Amino acid sequence: MLKPIQCATRAGLLVAAIGALALPAHADTGDTAWILTATALVLFMTLPGLALFYGGLVQAKNLLSVLMHCFAIACLMSLVWLVCGYSIAFGPESGGLFGGFAKSMAAGMTGAPLDGQTIPEPLFFMFQMTFAIITPALIVGAFVERVNFAAVLVFCALWLVACYAPVAHWVWGGGWLAERGVVDFAGGIVVHTTAGISALVFALMLGRRSHFPKDMRPPHSPGFVMLGAAMLWVGWFGFNAGSALGANSDAARAMLVTHVSAATASLVWMLIEWISFRKPTLVGIATGMVAGLATITPAAGSVGPVGAILIGVLAAIICYAAVGLIRQRLKIDDSLDVFAVHGVGGMLGSLMIPFLASAGPLAPGIGLPIGRGVRLLQLPAE
Repeated sequence: MLKPIQCATRAGLLVAAIGALALPAHADTGDTAWILTATALVLFMTLPGLALFYGGLVQAKNLLSVLMHCFAIACLMSLVWLVCGYSIAFGPESGGLFGGFAKSMAAGMTGAPLDGQTIPEPLFFMFQMTFAIITPALIVGAFVERVNFAAVLVFCALWLVACYAPVAHWVWGGGWLAERGVVDFAGGIVVHTTAGISALVFALMLGRRSHFPKDMRPPHSPGFVMLGAAMLWVGWFGFNAGSALGANSDAARAMLVTHVSAATASLVWMLIEWISFRKPTLVGIATGMVAGLATITPAAGSVGPVGAILIGVLAAIICYAAVGLIRQRLKIDDSLDVFAVHGVGGMLGSLMIPFLASAGPLAPGIGLPIGRGVRLLQLPAE
């Protein structure tokens, strides 16, 4: 006969097994721990990373204004995301232009993962919120020092609802671009392209400052620029590697290629300045880093280190040329070069995916599943 303690143990195991079948799927603790960390890293990119980066680039009298903009935007976008932004981007109405309003105010959200994910939906909600925070904050660089604070808040709130959330649905939420196989691992289209183009349009509508481009005021604090850039670099690991939505090989590869691209673009930008002006600058090498990070973002799940080096080189060369074109030739007063660095970089990285997706070791190749449940475009067989 079985001892009473053995019977109790077996009965407990049986009850646990039946309960596991009846309950919804539970999140993977390792994936959850990593995305919790990645979420904090992405928020760290805005506060204080982007705030210090932009704050160092402006005149000293406008430092507190830039810090206030970034802080207030982070607060306001969080609430807009809760009220309707998340539902528009990731609501249940797949396909088309937006996800509807069924998940407004987190309606129907439980602790269970969404289909195909291993993290709780509230964590996915929060992770995506940090992207919704930094994207409108990037646009601030186009009109910094010359727009009323209240107007900035109104614009950012409306822009999140009318632009960011729908585009996020198109690409990541099962919308029409996702149905056509568009690849954007971590935001080259959703974040950098939308922010860059919006910044360009805003700058065109706003017009040039009286002293632009003849009397360009130098950044008041290159030290702040470097500190902010360093925080962005660290935070970008959460931005890109976190977009794998799990603690897995995709996240590891994304982290590796993100770092390689940033390092390469920084050195190439520094070299261009060194050759052009016989003196490299701290602001220049930091700007090159941001260009490398923005450009690798859409391709972080599609390329290996060899592709990342090529992306870093091209990011520095093309974004550097774009800065000169926008400022000197077209005379568009995009104050902190948001379009030239983020917009051009995001579009460049997206366009390079088909050419570099199978270049070198660790590249996943064409057709493999990558972050956010998206698959790369299938190339026709020869």
